[in-house]
Amino acid sequence: MAVRVFLVAENFSRHFRAGLWVVGLVLAGAGAQVVPAVMTPSAAREEIAALRIEIARHDALYHRQAAPEISDGDYDGLKRKLREWEQTYPEIAREVPAVAEVGDDRSGLFQTYRHRERMMSLEKAYTEAELRAFSARVEKAVGKRELAFVVEPKFDGLAVSVTFEQGRLVRAVTRGNGIEGDDVTGHVLAITGLPRTLRVPGQGAGAGVMPAVIEVRGEVYVPFAEFQRVNVEREAAGETRFANPRNLAAGTLRQLDASEVTRRGLAVVFYGIGACDPLTAYPTTQYGLHERIRAWGLPGVEEVWRAMGTDALWRAVQTVETARASFAFPTDGAVVKLDEMAWQREVGVGESAPRWAVAYKFASERAETRLRAITIQVGRTGVLTPVAELEPVTLAGSKVARATLHNRDEITRRDLRVGDFVYVEKAGEIIPALVGVNRARRPAEAVPFVFPTVCPACHTPVVQRAGEVAVRCPGAACPAQLRRRIEHFASKAGVDIEGLGPVRIEGLVERGVVKELADLYRLRREDVAALGKNVSKSAERLLGAIEASKRAELARVIYGLGIPQIGAVAAK
Repeated sequence: MAVRVFLVAENFSRHFRAGLWVVGLVLAGAGAQVVPAVMTPSAAREEIAALRIEIARHDALYHRQAAPEISDGDYDGLKRKLREWEQTYPEIAREVPAVAEVGDDRSGLFQTYRHRERMMSLEKAYTEAELRAFSARVEKAVGKRELAFVVEPKFDGLAVSVTFEQGRLVRAVTRGNGIEGDDVTGHVLAITGLPRTLRVPGQGAGAGVMPAVIEVRGEVYVPFAEFQRVNVEREAAGETRFANPRNLAAGTLRQLDASEVTRRGLAVVFYGIGACDPLTAYPTTQYGLHERIRAWGLPGVEEVWRAMGTDALWRAVQTVETARASFAFPTDGAVVKLDEMAWQREVGVGESAPRWAVAYKFASERAETRLRAITIQVGRTGVLTPVAELEPVTLAGSKVARATLHNRDEITRRDLRVGDFVYVEKAGEIIPALVGVNRARRPAEAVPFVFPTVCPACHTPVVQRAGEVAVRCPGAACPAQLRRRIEHFASKAGVDIEGLGPVRIEGLVERGVVKELADLYRLRREDVAALGKNVSKSAERLLGAIEASKRAELARVIYGLGIPQIGAVAAK
């Protein structure tokens, strides 16, 4: 028997105005569900309105500004809470202005274009129980058990629909509100590796079939390697780092300059179809669709999993979650789709999402640890970057002891204090990021961090340029900047001087042997400090690598010089 417990809380959320509210906590079997208790009509109307306003605000932050303030899980929690209030007070809910179910990503910067076939969203599942409930609903709708499903990695980017007419790419449109979206054709055409024309399949069920018109649905995303490269360049230029690959992809598609797409390394992957004429070009299964996409020469999902029945489906989703650590692209879940297209049509669609598909969202692995100190790193352009020094904690299979704090404003915004207990996640599955503070555990001795007013390396007073969030050391002779400039110049992406690592660079700078990049080419054998036993052989190898670097491609030399705003692509 369910036990109903009513709780009173002082605040609905820090996002909502202060006030008393009442909820009913239903405890049953597998877990607990929060549902509204009896309230006055006026109070219920206010809470429903507040939730809808808050959801609309987060919609705008996520879809239009690419600057979300909360996680997908927290956002979906708000949506679930709103549905619970609406179901409890349906008449009152009808009086309050509704919130669209599909987020609207139209920016107002581009012309819009109407999709031939509506571009829908996906319902989400967060637990094994929710995934099994989805499978049971689909089986009941079809009237069969042990149905075949296809499981795909859920790319974390910006959804697009690309239209081909007579095999030629004519238009690319964002999801928008599902009915129409921004026309970003020029931007999508700038994506490296995207063909302008479809290839006629030469074999298989779709051999020789070229659709007269077809909308191919997919995702524009940023691979991890490009995400890291862009953030390194932005940090060096004193610009704010992108929080995650999705923000970078969405932000770039909203740039009016389409050349930014190539410069920032955006990619695209296709996994679905909207309108299709003739229908004979439409595959009969979801698995066959992936094969057809690749046969047309389009970038498709490299690996998908087929599963027969609910147990196999759950195992496949777990396989994707395990495998995502090796993916070169950002993913935040697994998309589950009924394999047979005929049965997809039989199951049908809801108001905003198909009933035959669901997105299973992976939980971000989070750990709580203590902030032991905040140290300052000085970059090659003089930018002072604060770094959180943490009590080591295991996260996503590796030890994490440090996390970037980006800039001075980030410390102030989060009210970080040395001694705080903080939450750490792997941002984009690769970068340790400090995502929150457990203020309930804040010790009395926790003290605010005072950002330095002078460079910790050369003691020059720091400056902040107009319009920048970065704090810089303007010292021309700053040894920390010189070390970072040499590391950048000698890196693999630069002139590639093998053997010139951080320890050796530090020795050369400290001894005053190298005071500028050109000094590297004046080094003599006796100038080179070697750490190994065989000093002579180590020095010979380094001098040989420096000599070989004189033959580096000009683009590598230009990139290695670290000119502001000149990354690897611009250098070429």
